[in-house]
Amino acid sequence: MPVDGVTKDTEIKMKKSVERFQKELGSLRTGRANTAILDGIRVEYYGQNMPINQVAGVSVIEAKTIDVKPWDKGCLIEIEKAIMAANLGLSIVNTGDSLKVKFPELTEETRKDMVKKVKKMAEEAKVDIRNIRRDANEAVKALEKNKEISEDELKNGEGRVQKMTDKHIKEIDDIAKAKETDLMTI
Repeated sequence: MPVDGVTKDTEIKMKKSVERFQKELGSLRTGRANTAILDGIRVEYYGQNMPINQVAGVSVIEAKTIDVKPWDKGCLIEIEKAIMAANLGLSIVNTGDSLKVKFPELTEETRKDMVKKVKKMAEEAKVDIRNIRRDANEAVKALEKNKEISEDELKNGEGRVQKMTDKHIKEIDDIAKAKETDLMTI
């Protein structure tokens, strides 16, 4: 049945949208050390712009400290500059052979700003899900218009797409709520 292809494709797109939202949340700074915050940082390394995790080992060593140990000590300064340029509000201690990236305590005001950011990111993810729903419904309507499916199959397909939409929007809300709770926990 052609509707199955549309719904499977829709499910895949919606899952990817939720995964992208989770990954974006991982890059938000909380009070705890999280290596995902450094994922977007790129380091100039022998003329190449490379992700930090390809030029150094990145690991959490304490609740509020990440250790960044470059494989080539010659690029330690470049890594330090890249982290500072990212302006993430982290403090960096250069030990000579590695960097200790410390996460300062979040103030109440910073926490509230982060929660607002999480809500905005969640809303953007939900809009993405709704756009996927719209595209899927248009595809199902096109199948009905071209006489490939019946009107009953159209209604059934739209219903399945709506159930998927509701499921993924709830998932986004749950993830955002958990992140907000995490941010507001001292």
